[in-house]
Amino acid sequence: MYYLLKIAITALIVVGISELAKRFSLFAAILASLPLTSILAMIWLYVDTKDAGKVAELSTGIFWMVLPSLLFFLVFPALMRLGLKLPWAMVGASVVMALTYTVYIFALKKIGINI
Repeated sequence: MYYLLKIAITALIVVGISELAKRFSLFAAILASLPLTSILAMIWLYVDTKDAGKVAELSTGIFWMVLPSLLFFLVFPALMRLGLKLPWAMVGASVVMALTYTVYIFALKKIGINI
């Protein structure tokens, strides 16, 4: 039952944002840009483990991983404007983002930051 509640709450937020985007793109973008997924993940992790250290570790990891993820939101619309269909634009932006994550994590390790 607990897992169903977690799934339902998370799904309602995602569906709510996509429905809001049909009418009010700006408000949907603001809501989607909030770290709702991260907050939910931290809540679920804490409820499941009662381990504040794990939650803090997750939060720190999220902080360091935000920068490469932002690249997706630059590449995706650029690919769409170039005429790529939505699935291909998402794949392309995801590949660029994944490559950036790889380089970024390697660079962070080089300067002594381990995630």
